[in-house]
Amino acid sequence: MTLLDQIKKRSAHVGVIGLGYVGLPLAAAAAEQGFNVTGFDVDSAKINSISAGKSYIDAVPSALLTTLVGSKHLSATSEFADLAHCQVILICVPTPLNAQREPDLSFVETTAQVIAAHIQPGTLVVLESTTWPGTTEEVLAPILATSGHEVGVDVFLGFSPEREDPGNVRYSTRSIPKIVAGIGQLASDLTAAFYEAVVETVVRVPDTQTAEAVKITENIFRAVNIALVNELKQVYDAMGIDVWEVIDAAATKPFGFMPFYPGPGLGGHCIPIDPFYLTWKAREYGMSTRFVELAGEINTEMPSHVIARLREVLDADSGRGLNGTAILLVGVAYKKNVSDMRESPAMRLMELLDEAGARVSYLDPHVPQIPPMRAYGQYAHRSALDPALLTPDQFAAVLIATDHDAINYEQLLELGCPVVDTRNAIARRGLPMHRVTKV
Repeated sequence: MTLLDQIKKRSAHVGVIGLGYVGLPLAAAAAEQGFNVTGFDVDSAKINSISAGKSYIDAVPSALLTTLVGSKHLSATSEFADLAHCQVILICVPTPLNAQREPDLSFVETTAQVIAAHIQPGTLVVLESTTWPGTTEEVLAPILATSGHEVGVDVFLGFSPEREDPGNVRYSTRSIPKIVAGIGQLASDLTAAFYEAVVETVVRVPDTQTAEAVKITENIFRAVNIALVNELKQVYDAMGIDVWEVIDAAATKPFGFMPFYPGPGLGGHCIPIDPFYLTWKAREYGMSTRFVELAGEINTEMPSHVIARLREVLDADSGRGLNGTAILLVGVAYKKNVSDMRESPAMRLMELLDEAGARVSYLDPHVPQIPPMRAYGQYAHRSALDPALLTPDQFAAVLIATDHDAINYEQLLELGCPVVDTRNAIARRGLPMHRVTKV
């Protein structure tokens, strides 16, 4: 039986490497459609959690995980030798930036080396991790070739960028259209066939470089537009104009305008990072990405702008500075109604407050304890404040960084101190604004 037949009959065994916000939902979606799926991760805590049917990702309910594990359609392991039993292998590992804001492909490269050590002929490998155009062919293919199997003949290589949106209840892994491409026609056909069996809509593009560029373009689009409204906010603030009212009114135009909203900085794994992958790759062609780099500068500076405005509010309210001042930081996840901490601007806000000598507590119903992260290790395991313990005159100011729906905003106003709101959370709920500053 050919690999294409195995995929169409759901008899191909699927391996998903990396069981985070991308890998676990994808593994669950494939298992739901009848594939036997093995998830691979170096984190034993994730392996144990999946085996126990306990989800650590909001998009994958524990009840679903329990069903899939109980039916033997989904399992998890740290034994990468088991990749030898997989006919489809999906790579869902991080692609961060290094300290010099250059692409760090170490996770992809290490994963490819592990696959090369175990891969069998007749296997499809698909990279899902966001990266610069050319990575699949220029980086991944040569590593897989060290297995002794010829790419395009013995093993097949494709690219299909992840499009997860944590907290978005309207779209799931299955309902979000999937971009697919492969190195060679057969790899393209195999990649398309697999995702057609898992998701509702598959969009084929000519080659892996195009597929890689699609994801980069999507994230650059958001990064640039968010930078634009962050800059407009500062300009309109100086003019005494409420940028939130401007955007809401402009959004009533049925054509030619798409609303983006300002915030305390960019968060999530994609938008703060991915545009710089193109910036780095463009240098190889003697090109500069001035628009992208300027957007990055504006968005990166937003936490400092927020803290500067907080200082102004404190000075106007009580004449005090930040040193020794108690501040309540509300929301540390990178976006509303999720527990995702990746690249959260709230962590930079916390760091700037600490550097200024403030006494910082945080409130977040979705993040009871800050998890270990690649950055901001000093905050790992710090616990959230219990809302029941909030009392008037406890804080000099409240700083809203993430506008979770589960937060009691009326309770925040009852604390009797100034509120600095970076998300327009108070006004959107129609609450009194006399001590609230939109930033």
